[in-house]
Amino acid sequence: MQISFENPDKVNGLLTITVEEKDFKDDVEKTLKDYRKRANVPGFRPGNVPMGMIKRQFGMQVKVDSINKLLGENLDKYITDNKIAMLGQPLAHEEQEPVDLEKAAPYTFQFDIAVAPEFDAKLSGRDKVAYYDIKVDDKLIDQQVDMFASRAGHYTKADVYDPEQRDVLKGDLRELDENGNTLEGGITESDESLMPAYFDDEEEKEKFANAKPGDIITFNPTKAYKGTETSIAALLKVDREKVGEHKGDFTFQVTEVSRFVKHEVNAELWEGIYGKDSGIKDEKGFREAISKGLADQLKGDSDFKFLQDVRAHVLKKIGKLQYPDELLKRILVSNNSKNLKTDEDKKKFIDENYEKSLEALTWDLAKNKLAEAQGIKVDDKDVQNAAVEMARMQFAQYGMNNVPDEYVQNYANELLKKRETVQQMADRALDQKLTAALKEVVKLDHKEISLDDFNKMMEEENK
Repeated sequence: MQISFENPDKVNGLLTITVEEKDFKDDVEKTLKDYRKRANVPGFRPGNVPMGMIKRQFGMQVKVDSINKLLGENLDKYITDNKIAMLGQPLAHEEQEPVDLEKAAPYTFQFDIAVAPEFDAKLSGRDKVAYYDIKVDDKLIDQQVDMFASRAGHYTKADVYDPEQRDVLKGDLRELDENGNTLEGGITESDESLMPAYFDDEEEKEKFANAKPGDIITFNPTKAYKGTETSIAALLKVDREKVGEHKGDFTFQVTEVSRFVKHEVNAELWEGIYGKDSGIKDEKGFREAISKGLADQLKGDSDFKFLQDVRAHVLKKIGKLQYPDELLKRILVSNNSKNLKTDEDKKKFIDENYEKSLEALTWDLAKNKLAEAQGIKVDDKDVQNAAVEMARMQFAQYGMNNVPDEYVQNYANELLKKRETVQQMADRALDQKLTAALKEVVKLDHKEISLDDFNKMMEEENK
């Protein structure tokens, strides 16, 4: 076997592999012998089928498979051994002539290889990058206390409906005919739940003012939701396509007014969130625990913004790089071929995505160089820790801050059963390590900011 690599412009590579018969002959013969041992052909005992018959039936496919395996193994080995910074996957050379495997070897295969451009990505104390310190103020703590109290709240019965309390009405729903009588064969629902406060029509809302158990209210769902099919279908429990068949009035007989009551801010609330062994003795300690939790959470937001700003700073320093554009566009189309049926689809996809993918690619290459410069590596333990952190964050979103480590670990293990999640956690771990390292390398331009202003800034940047 002969392998050669041409890379005249440093970014467009052409790898040529010439395969001789001796390279695959032994493998093909061994495989065919295995086929013969297992072949079940009428008229022949197992293992005694003539080899000529086996070769005629399976020979070409075995040869193709053997050569493909040989190409894959040697292509990967050559790229690794020669430290070629390949982008994407190899593609068959555009001018490659079809290889006729019916003819005798040698066979020549050519592959186009996209090679990463050479560039430097360095940071030092001379590089100044903004770092936004988000303030944890009383307003934020109050909002968090209110959220915890809401999550731990409960519904209780009320005497009279109050839309300001977002009360839920429970009762029986009946469809009426044009004369105001119950429609025979129409929709009837017992123990239906209704929240008039969320109606789109004010006149229909008003019909439920001061409603109490026993009251019968006539209203029109189509008017109440101003023809929004999804909302009407959910109330009437019909398919969206059939909503138009029920445009008339309905009655709703109230059987119960249900009101949501937030949990009192007391020991039961904070023990339910942080556990009985948290050391919190009063509301002040509860607020301090919330403040610390918010500070940790907001530090993550600040770090995320910092890495975004590092990215913009580094990309500006790097400037425009020379890429094998045509080859990268072919790779991009190849990776999304299932959704791109026509040449017009491909052109539109390239026009909309190529420049963005190029910027992401440049940052990915630069990030790896920065990580290498800082001696950063991501191992299995880092991936596991990132998954555990993600699991804790997801539990915390539901107010579950004292979940036992065993449950968190089990949930993290479930997350890591998906291959794409493993890569996400590896990327997350790299970003966290790199962020921590670069905060010690560059000069931080600290800027104090409120959470509202921080969120507005992020929304503007992401438009």
